[in-house]
Amino acid sequence: MKNKKTRRIVIGVVLVVLVVFIVSKFYSYVDNYYRATDEAWTFINEPAEGVEVEYVDNTILFRPENPVAGFIFYPGGLVETEAYAPLMESLAEQGIFGVVVKMPYYLAMFDANGARGIQAKYPEITDWYIGGHSLGGAMACLYADRHQSEYEGLILLAAYSTKDLTDEPAVATISIRGSEDGVLNMEKYEECKANLPSDFEEVVIEGGCHGYFGDYGMQTGDGEPSISVQQQTSETVDAIVDFVEK
Repeated sequence: MKNKKTRRIVIGVVLVVLVVFIVSKFYSYVDNYYRATDEAWTFINEPAEGVEVEYVDNTILFRPENPVAGFIFYPGGLVETEAYAPLMESLAEQGIFGVVVKMPYYLAMFDANGARGIQAKYPEITDWYIGGHSLGGAMACLYADRHQSEYEGLILLAAYSTKDLTDEPAVATISIRGSEDGVLNMEKYEECKANLPSDFEEVVIEGGCHGYFGDYGMQTGDGEPSISVQQQTSETVDAIVDFVEK
């Protein structure tokens, strides 16, 4: 009897130690995220003329004076939300109202439904798009799969969909990636093209890399870009604006 009690105590202690170890490793992992650069923060603190930047609940809003469309954006995994300020503010200057969803622990997989209820808050905007970068793009696809009729289009940045989005009426889709991307799993990317509508648009930014869709420095494992983050941002904005205007 005593041996059984001792064994239970030992097992309990081992389980507690194991849980503490796993939790500490998790928090160590999520705390090692990519920080927005000082340049990215200037877009938050000193927004362009005609653009209002505002924190509302779990989102960052990039509001133009006369919005023509709305874009709900999921950030990449372990990337500080503010790193996408240059991209979203540049889109806002073109009339696209940006809503960046702040993800728990900077991981969109913990809130794939982050877009829920956002459109209802801004009824003045009738045309909405959804998308994201890398892991954020993949999670946006999961949400779009269940809410295709609510969006005019899906915008993927260095991302792919593991869900079949080809059911009619399929949501219009654009996939943008950098030619020097060293993080994106190209084999999986090519395989998952079959999950997108047959007429999806693909844009390859020559010299671009994985991390330059945001402004947080070089990402581990990424390829060597031959263009600046500013140029990649500019080309991404041009592609998205053209897509929205079609």
